[in-house]
Amino acid sequence: MDDFEANQEQEKVYIFDTTLRDAEQTPGAALGIEEKLEIAKHLAKLNVDVIEAGFPISSPGDFDAVQRIANEVEGPEICGLSRVVEKDITAAWKAIEDAPRARIHTFVGTSPIHMGRITRTTPEDTLRMAVDAVAYAKSLCTKHPDATVEFSPMDAGRTEPAFLYKIVEATIAAGATVVNIPETVGWTVPAEFGNLIAGIRKHVPNIDDAIISIHCHNDLGLAVANSLEAIQQGARQVECTINGLGERAGNTSLEEVVMAIRTRRDYFKGYYTDINAKEIVPISRRVSRTMGIAVQPNKAIVGANAFAHSSGIHQDGIIKSRVTFEIIDPKEIGWKESQLILSPRSGRNALKHRLSELGYEVPPEQLDKVYERFLKVADKKKAVHDADLEAIMSDEIRAVPSVFELDYIQVVSGTKISPTTTVGVKTEDGVVENASTGDGPVDAAFKAIGQIVNIQLNLIDYQIRSVTEGEDAIGEVSLKVQDNGHIITGTGASTDIIEASAKAYIHAVNKLIQLRTER
Repeated sequence: MDDFEANQEQEKVYIFDTTLRDAEQTPGAALGIEEKLEIAKHLAKLNVDVIEAGFPISSPGDFDAVQRIANEVEGPEICGLSRVVEKDITAAWKAIEDAPRARIHTFVGTSPIHMGRITRTTPEDTLRMAVDAVAYAKSLCTKHPDATVEFSPMDAGRTEPAFLYKIVEATIAAGATVVNIPETVGWTVPAEFGNLIAGIRKHVPNIDDAIISIHCHNDLGLAVANSLEAIQQGARQVECTINGLGERAGNTSLEEVVMAIRTRRDYFKGYYTDINAKEIVPISRRVSRTMGIAVQPNKAIVGANAFAHSSGIHQDGIIKSRVTFEIIDPKEIGWKESQLILSPRSGRNALKHRLSELGYEVPPEQLDKVYERFLKVADKKKAVHDADLEAIMSDEIRAVPSVFELDYIQVVSGTKISPTTTVGVKTEDGVVENASTGDGPVDAAFKAIGQIVNIQLNLIDYQIRSVTEGEDAIGEVSLKVQDNGHIITGTGASTDIIEASAKAYIHAVNKLIQLRTER
């Protein structure tokens, strides 16, 4: 469960993920079978309740993908989408029938616009088609005791309420145990959509025989708000996607709904989800990378700036107590930590904090001088990075004594040979050369250097970033090592990332030697 014990008054909100169906309809987001399978397996780690794996009738490739997911992914219920057409339903069933838990999801447009301009059917014909489709799907599910049928009256937000109540009641009677109320075009606002759900609960006599689901689109930016209001009014399943991807402006964002319920337990105290929150950031990155769609930096929960602070007032607050400006612990959802972005708006406290993380303890009488230099650099750049701070400290305070210095590095690597790195390190006795193999050229370089300096470091963090642009971009490596409870940061920059890694490692060694001398 959502890492707290549910009492008798709390009800589960089921998470129905449609990333592999609706989000894949995002222009340019088409996935191959293996890519879909890997995302589905990660969704299982996230512990979603239902995976809508695809629309099997739409293409042979989609059928095969749904079938593979049904056969190979354990945990969530595997769902196949279909129109209210017998061949669609048959295809959906054939694709999912081997899943331990299977669901057929069938739909038809019920708004006057959809009936008049797409299906060109009367309300009576639409009702008959829906009931027949659900009954047929239910007949297939009798062969599978754990299979379920879900029905969606598409464009429910613009459907006449009286007809919506009628078709929901009839499809439940025909065997649907989940009725989904799609806000297909993002038309309604929260109070309106909440009233629609409340109306269904009030006017559909057999509504307690089914779970009410909602599927909201984000055309007016209200998908999450509409979904949360619907939960308050009785919905118990939310259909959503990772990163809020989907048709047009996208769908309800899974991470936002889940974390709203989780974070605002004081408000949503009657509800919980079973989502494994620590997988939220990892699955967000996987979907973004696989679909080739970047997450906007200011995206709630998973955006790069979601836990980044550049204002001096905010940074000071975060240093003193994280809860001053963060309502979610970033580690709770898979981030490593909050980010303090050093900029012209940063204050002395943030600068001192970051310098401390880099291993520099600056006395109060020297901080003003360092801060003045910092501001000059910050005014010229959007952000001041660790390498900039190292340069400032070298110029204004002291440089780390270079007991060791990288002279040269050579790498031999390939797909069929063990990576070997040879390094030449300047010592007080001259240049010493050593070669070593490793899991990769960087690991081999670290081992070779470690043998020369006769210090084995406990590496606890390793990060790479580009500090310039273009094909000849300079890469900066930042790593952290631990020594008797002390954390030492080493940095190195080069157009060759292996060389930058070696420089960072030697930098950490030199800082460690200095630290041991000063103890």
